[in-house]
Parts: sequence; structure tokens; C-alpha cells
Amino acid sequence: MRLRRPDKKTFLTFLAILGPGIITASVDNDAGGIATYSIAGAHFGYSLVWTLIPITVALIVVQEMVARMGVVTGKTLADLIREKFGVRPTFFLLFALLIANLGNTVAEFAGWAAALEIFGISRYLSVPIGAVAVWFLVVKGTYRIVEKIFLIAATIYFTYAVSAWMGHPPWGTVARELVTPHLRADGAYLMMLIGMVGTTIAPWMQFYLQSAVVEKNVQVEEYRYCRADVVAGCFVTDIVALSIIVACGATLFTAGVRIGDAKDAALALSPLAGKYASILFAVGLANASLFAASILPLATAYSVCEGMGWESGIDRDFRTAPHFFWLYTGLIVAGAILVLYPGAPLILIMYLSQVVNGILLPFVLVFMLKLINDRELMGEHVNSKAFNGIAWTTTVVMIVLTAFLVVVTIFPGLSSG
Repeated sequence: MRLRRPDKKTFLTFLAILGPGIITASVDNDAGGIATYSIAGAHFGYSLVWTLIPITVALIVVQEMVARMGVVTGKTLADLIREKFGVRPTFFLLFALLIANLGNTVAEFAGWAAALEIFGISRYLSVPIGAVAVWFLVVKGTYRIVEKIFLIAATIYFTYAVSAWMGHPPWGTVARELVTPHLRADGAYLMMLIGMVGTTIAPWMQFYLQSAVVEKNVQVEEYRYCRADVVAGCFVTDIVALSIIVACGATLFTAGVRIGDAKDAALALSPLAGKYASILFAVGLANASLFAASILPLATAYSVCEGMGWESGIDRDFRTAPHFFWLYTGLIVAGAILVLYPGAPLILIMYLSQVVNGILLPFVLVFMLKLINDRELMGEHVNSKAFNGIAWTTTVVMIVLTAFLVVVTIFPGLSSG
């Protein structure tokens, strides 16, 4: 039998469309996500790696739906919500997204500052340089250039895979734990489980991915490549998450080291897995934080401008899309100033953003499912019954878990015991 040769045109088309899915899913492993996975590995070993399978399924289901809506309608999520549900709900939705993403941006700059402090660089130097760099990239760049740089940033996450390898984990045990669900009755374990699954899908991700697909002008006949990009992004992201848990589980958990954040994990790895593992972990944290500090304000600017009917897009400028660029600039400046201001209540800001995200998520997911099943809007590309079953189940689970996260954030004492 003659083997079919790879189709060069198909491969080149996939490379041309590659980007939005991998970039969006990768940013899900931001400073907060890395801290969560680091603590999971350090405090619970490999007993939580099984959650990465439902996490991957949830990511694929939700991200595929917004990508499909962007390709079929040629409109962004904010546009569709305004057209189908009216200006008022869109305004409140986007206002909440703006508040949540400001808090998230502050968290990313805090992560960037913490990572650079490991290398002896003061936050009063690192934060302004980081803020100027991400501002200049988007304001002075084109969509094609910005996307290429974001894709390069996404590849740097694999420093965590190298850190995990340097920890010399028992890979057979890791593989077994990956397919063996564990449930324990203690509060700390349950809260970490909820944290890992419940923080997987953030509201901003849905708006950004659909906007990126629309700006890239992906056509319906090319959608299979876009879907492959989305699925690949979800798998890559959770391979990175697995690497972080394994790196910390093989070293910190074994040594009984307790940590409070990702910076602690990077520092603690040095005597246990070697200086280079520690450096790679810190480089990954710095990259993830600055990467997310670029994407979150960008996602917010896209969403607000599209929802309000204002011009938006990286390929425009301050003259043709003033609201877009001033909003992007304002979020970066505010995020950087709050991290540098000595009296800024950073923990309160981060808690508030998590609560707002939790309140916002159910509305975004339900709006998405209403839109994706609107035959007038989507035609033959509506969800199948099977996909609807998976999508609604994912939505309900995410809402329940996020509700738990909100409650625990407001009443932290509930997570003890």
C-alpha cells in the first residue's frame, strides 16, 4: 500500500492560522496558575495530577465554541452579546470584566517583579521596564509581529518541563496518578482541587480568543485548522501544568518543604534539584507573568471597545482607534503603579478580581451557549446534542467550582481543617 505523502499546502495553512488557540490557553498558566500548581505539587505530591484530564476537556470544550463562533459569524463575543442581549447587560458585563482584569493585571506585574527579584533586580526597575516593553510591543507593532512574539513566549513555558526532568521524578508513579482520581476529606486538599479546576476557565479568555480569531480573518473552510490550534493549545498548557506539579512534587513534597507562592518554589528548588532547575523555574515565572500582563489588558481593550461599538485592533493606531489604545495604556499604567505603590492593598485587589471573575463566569458561559445554539446565527454550525451535553455539564461544573472559590476567597477560614 502506498503511503500518503504529507500535504505541504495543508501544513502551511495550519502554520498560517496557528496562534490564537495556543496563545490564549497558554496565558491560562499565568502567575496565579503557576502558584496554584506549584503549591499543589509541593503540598500534595502527585495526588492532584488526575484533575488535569477534566481540566483539559473543559478547556477544549469552551475554547472550541468561541473559536467556532468567531469563524462562522466574523464577529467578536462582545459584539454578539450586545446584538442579541442588548446594551445594558453588555455594559455591566464589560464593566465587571474591566475591574476583574485590572486586578489580574496587577497580579501579573507582581509575579514579574517577584521573578526578577530572584535574580537580584529591584521591582522599581523591573516593573517600569516590563510595562514599557509590553506597551511598546502592542502600540507600535502589527498583529502579525505581536502574534509571533506571543508564540515565542508560549514556547518558553517548556522551561518547566526541563525543571521537572531535573527533579528525577518516578515517571511510572506519575503516569499511574494521572489516571487514578483521588478524593480526600480534608479541607486544604478539597480547596486545592477546587482551585485547580475552578480557575481553569477565565471570562477574559473567551473574549480574547474570539477577537483574535476574528482579527486573523479565519474563514469557515479553514476552521479545522483553527480547531486544531485550539486543541493543541489546551494540551500544551496542561502538559506545562503537569510539569510544574511534577517538578515540585518530586523535590519540595519529598523534602517536606512548604511554600506560599511560585517565587518560593523557584528558590526552594535550588538545593533540591540544582541551580539550573531553580533558574529555569524562575525564568518560566517571569515569562508567564509578562506574557499575561500583555494579554490581559489587550483582551480587556478588545472586549470593551467591541461591546461599545468602538474601533479596535492592533493594526490600528491612536488616531483611528483611540479608545482601544488608551484603555490598553491605562490598564498597564494602573497595574504597574499599584504594584510599585508601597501602600497598595495588593492582596485585596487580587481577591477582589477573583471574586468578580467568579461572579462573571456563569453569565459569560450561559451567553456563549445561547449564542452557539442560535441556528439563525450559526446555521449548521450549532452544537450537536452530544456536544451540548458536554458543554452544559462543563458549564455547570465550572460555575459550581467557581462559586466555591468565591466563597472561600471571601471567607478564607472555611478552607482550613
